Amino acid sequence: MVTFEESSVDVLIIGAGPAGLMACNALARSGVSVRIIDQRPDKVAAGQADGIQPRTIEVFQSYGLAERLLKKGNQMHMAAFYNPSPDGGIELTDRVPDVTATSARYPFEVTLHQGAIESIFLDSMRGSGVGVSRPVLPISLTLSEDESLLNDPQTHPVRVELQHLLENGEVGPTEIVHAKFVVGADGAHSWVRRVLNISMDGEQTDYIWGVVDFTPDTDFPDVRNKTAIHSNNGSCMIIPREDDKVRIYIQLDDKTAHVTADGRVDKNKLQPHLLLEQVQKALHPYYIRTPEKFDWWTIYIIGQRVASKFSARERVFIVGDACHTHSPKAGQGMNASMNDSHNLAWKLAHVLKGWANMSLLKTYEFERRKYAQDLIDFDRQFAKLFSGKPRTKETDDGVSHEDFLKAFQTFGGFTSGIGIRYAPSAITSDKHQSLAKNLIVGQRMLPQVFLQAADSRPVEIQNLLPSDARFKLLVFTGNSSDAAQLEKLRMSSSNLEVALSDLTAGRKVISTFDVVAISSATKASVRYNDLPKFLWSHWSKVLIDDADVRGFLGGDGYTNYGIDRTQGAIVVVRPDGYVGMICPLHEVNDFVAYFSGFVGKSAVITN
Repeated sequence: MVTFEESSVDVLIIGAGPAGLMACNALARSGVSVRIIDQRPDKVAAGQADGIQPRTIEVFQSYGLAERLLKKGNQMHMAAFYNPSPDGGIELTDRVPDVTATSARYPFEVTLHQGAIESIFLDSMRGSGVGVSRPVLPISLTLSEDESLLNDPQTHPVRVELQHLLENGEVGPTEIVHAKFVVGADGAHSWVRRVLNISMDGEQTDYIWGVVDFTPDTDFPDVRNKTAIHSNNGSCMIIPREDDKVRIYIQLDDKTAHVTADGRVDKNKLQPHLLLEQVQKALHPYYIRTPEKFDWWTIYIIGQRVASKFSARERVFIVGDACHTHSPKAGQGMNASMNDSHNLAWKLAHVLKGWANMSLLKTYEFERRKYAQDLIDFDRQFAKLFSGKPRTKETDDGVSHEDFLKAFQTFGGFTSGIGIRYAPSAITSDKHQSLAKNLIVGQRMLPQVFLQAADSRPVEIQNLLPSDARFKLLVFTGNSSDAAQLEKLRMSSSNLEVALSDLTAGRKVISTFDVVAISSATKASVRYNDLPKFLWSHWSKVLIDDADVRGFLGGDGYTNYGIDRTQGAIVVVRPDGYVGMICPLHEVNDFVAYFSGFVGKSAVITN
């Protein structure tokens, strides 16, 4: 058998689903040498995951990918709830906003099939000269035990043997790849996880569900809203999709009738038209006709499990379904998976570029495993409520609409991704939380419209926080039109410049940090170029907290963030858009201490 020449790469990603593609795109944009492989001959064509939550839309926006997502996807703004009616059918009980998080920049969900989402990443990666190698199978992975190699981020301690497959399905040549890091994004049955002997902790539920995607012919009035239906004939959920399509989740009553002896779902015992018959019973008295064709369908058992660890020696990582599985009805699967990669990618980039030491990588498991455990706890409650019998006169112990709605709204911050909060660590310090009491350390940076000081043009602050692997320093200057405050700012700017120069150890500060100044001066009085030059790399990076010329946009940013308009503050936003720390405007010691925790002398500096 012919063997390819051995090659080396910074990061090898195994699996080109949304989690793998998110990681690859982020790393490629950061200038990291990255390669991604997949055993599928092509991307997903239809079906699979399809729901994008508000926080994930913000993440897409930070990579410059939200416009295409919003253009092609369907938006869900309302959620409807149906319950048993007195005549034996169902009736509308309630309609509420689908997204309950008040700070959501995008107060809706987007639905778009997985193949289209993968295409967004693939086209972006193509701009960085990166594509997916397929079909390729990993067949062995060896991690060195040499401590000197493991502790040096510039070495290649991971050896992966790959098997190429030919177009006719026959086995092709093998290849040896030497990688600094490997990311396993290869799904719930992860090969990488098995090779690392990482266990999945949790359990399989008794709930079995079917899923069908098609274009409906129906008189059901809420077919274009996200709709939860509890009926005496079973439960189902309707998710409107792009191009007039819908996805329907159907609870199946008899688990044993659809499961083989080894515990796997037997798809041969069900066909999509049989699944739709269940829906037709649940929707009575409304009709929904059987289509000529279904776009996609599957059946599954809900499993709620979290991997016992998310990495091996911070050299081989797992992301997405490889490290957590749960039910799909709350729309968390793909979102959780892509946000794993969003969390990990910038940390890998910083270590590989010599901007941080290896200890930074420990925060990936610390942050994302806690999130995954919280997700499973939520999913366990939500799945139980959704799969339970509705409360009626005959079933007093069933699920009431009030209980279901309360859970829907209580967990709204979590399901939207808006309320995710990372616990204190080396990269989240809440020591000075009181200086910006509404910008919660460990949560994502709140959206807010400010004005560019130079021309009074409104700008959303999140648009100035691109996912480019740099930390963003938001310097809330106070009133820069006040002479005394301006003099203090010059001293603070000088101290900040010295601190950042020391931290970056000779390379350009702007390679690691992006500084944005935000003044509480008015548009009538501000002079942007009065601010110390270190606080603005470009005129568009000086903002003011004032309303636009029509009085519609902007204003009250300091108030909304809980920052004193006189004293100001420095807010450090991590490369993934989460608030890392806050410090006094005129005292940088805590700022230096924060970065010194993971920007160590062991880092090898590269420009």
